[in-house]
Amino acid sequence: METVLDNLDDVGLAFAYTVLLFVIAGVLSLVFGTLLAAARVGPIAVLSKAAALYVSVVRNTPLIIVLIFFRIAGPKIGLKFNFVDITIGDVRLNNLFTACVIGLTVYTSTFVCEALRSGVNAVPLGQAEAARAIGLPFSGVMREVILPQAFRASVPPLASVQIALLKNTTVAGALGVFEAFARMRTLTNKNAGDRIEIFLTFALLFVILVEIVSFAANRLERRWRVAS
Repeated sequence: METVLDNLDDVGLAFAYTVLLFVIAGVLSLVFGTLLAAARVGPIAVLSKAAALYVSVVRNTPLIIVLIFFRIAGPKIGLKFNFVDITIGDVRLNNLFTACVIGLTVYTSTFVCEALRSGVNAVPLGQAEAARAIGLPFSGVMREVILPQAFRASVPPLASVQIALLKNTTVAGALGVFEAFARMRTLTNKNAGDRIEIFLTFALLFVILVEIVSFAANRLERRWRVAS
C-alpha cells in the first residue's frame, strides 16, 4: 500500500486519463451508435445493409486490432490526429490519446447500436405508423416517437456497454496512453514485492468507477420509469 501512496499523484493522473477516455468515447459512441441504429432500422435498404455490415465486421474484430489501426496503420494512409494537442493540468490530450478515443468510439458504437436496436424493436409498431399517418417524416418519427422510448427500454444494456467501455480503456495502455493499466504495470515492474497490494488497489478503484456508472444507470432507469 505504501507504494501506491508514495505514487499517489501518478495514480491519480493515470485514472484521470482512464476517466477521460471513458467519458469522451462514451459520449461519442452514444451519438454514433444512435446514428447506426437509425440507419439499420431505416427505410433506405442500402444504408440499412451498410450499417449491418459495418456493425458485424467491427463488433467481431478484437478491440486491440481496431486501436492498432487508428494508432499505427491509420497515419500511414493519411488518417492523422496531429491537430489535437490540448493540455489540462498534467493531462495531455494529443494525437495518441485521440487515436485511442476514436478506436474505442468506433468499437463501442456497434454495441450501442445493437442495444438501441433492441429498444427500437420493443416500441409498438402502431406508434410509428400513427406518427407517419399524421405526416411526420422518418427522421421526425425516430426523433419524436421511437428513440425516446428506445432509450428508456435500453438503459440496462446501454449501461452494460458503457461499463464494458470503462474496462476496455485498459487496452489503450498497451499503445502508450498513460492510463490506469499502464501505470499499474509500471508500478508492479518496479515494486515486485508489492504486486498484490498494487493489483488489489487498482482493482478496487475500477470497482468504484463501475459502481458509480451502475448507480447512475439505475437512477436514470428509475426516473424514466416513473416519468412514463
